Amino acid sequence: MTTAALMVLMLNGGLALVGQDTVGRRRIPWAAVGLTAIALAGVVTQLCWSGAMDAFDSDPSKSGWWRVVTSVFMQNGGFLGGAWNIATLAVIAALAEWFWGGPLMVGLFAAGILLPEHIDALFGQTGGSTDPRNFAGSSGATYFLAATLAAALLLRGRERKDVLLAIAAPVLGLGMWLAQSNGHGMVTVYGFVLGLLVRTLGGRLIHPDRDLRRPPRTTMAALAGFAGRRPRQAD
Repeated sequence: MTTAALMVLMLNGGLALVGQDTVGRRRIPWAAVGLTAIALAGVVTQLCWSGAMDAFDSDPSKSGWWRVVTSVFMQNGGFLGGAWNIATLAVIAALAEWFWGGPLMVGLFAAGILLPEHIDALFGQTGGSTDPRNFAGSSGATYFLAATLAAALLLRGRERKDVLLAIAAPVLGLGMWLAQSNGHGMVTVYGFVLGLLVRTLGGRLIHPDRDLRRPPRTTMAALAGFAGRRPRQAD
């Protein structure tokens, strides 16, 4: 419950950051679509090949440099767990792309895959990685990416409620780690810190309102309208 609550909190923070009322006017987040497609392809691979998990998970007893990346696109939480992971990845990646831009969003997601174990080593964490991946799963990288949005909201927040919403993410995350040893909480703290650094140092290169100043030809609202059309029945 706390893990889901943390994600809902950061999802609301992401919506507050980009502006929920602006979603329909924004371009299709193709990088987010690509990440989601890879995650779905991973699930299809698991369904079609019984050896997929053994080949691609991050079991430390197995060799393979690729496992740290491929394990993110494997799911081992059952149908509901896998559906939750992919759905949250799709939404958070879209929000992150609209704020950070496609290349930086992908870079931050990659940081969520690669950084936790190195940070653990830096601070002498020897009792197991804080990354919540249980040999497989995309949730850790997704929570990391979502936390970068909370950090950006803190720096950009114009209202007190936005600032409180932003601060609540790392506070709840740290509390989850201390009380439950829940890795989702600690990677949220890591992502929040990196988000602060990226937003502070690269602020001039980030243009979160570009879609509002230069409306794209194909918007989310136009896509939804096209998908919602029903074929006319012949007389």
